Amino acid sequence: MRTMTDEIKAPEAVRITAAKCVRCGAPVTPRARPFCSQRCADLDLGGWLTERYRVAGDPVSPEGGDEDEKP
Repeated sequence: MRTMTDEIKAPEAVRITAAKCVRCGAPVTPRARPFCSQRCADLDLGGWLTERYRVAGDPVSPEGGDEDEKP
């Protein structure tokens, strides 16, 4: 007769490393996660606000109206 303990296997070893800042690679601080500091967080936000970063998508007309909308 097999018991439950016969089927339980020890988990394989997992390497856990400290999280690194997505901007500069320094160790992350819990307060600014996923960044190492408020400075890196602000620099990243500035990149989004100045449109240095963009999310891919369909082109938008300069008028800002949707083509699907009916008058």
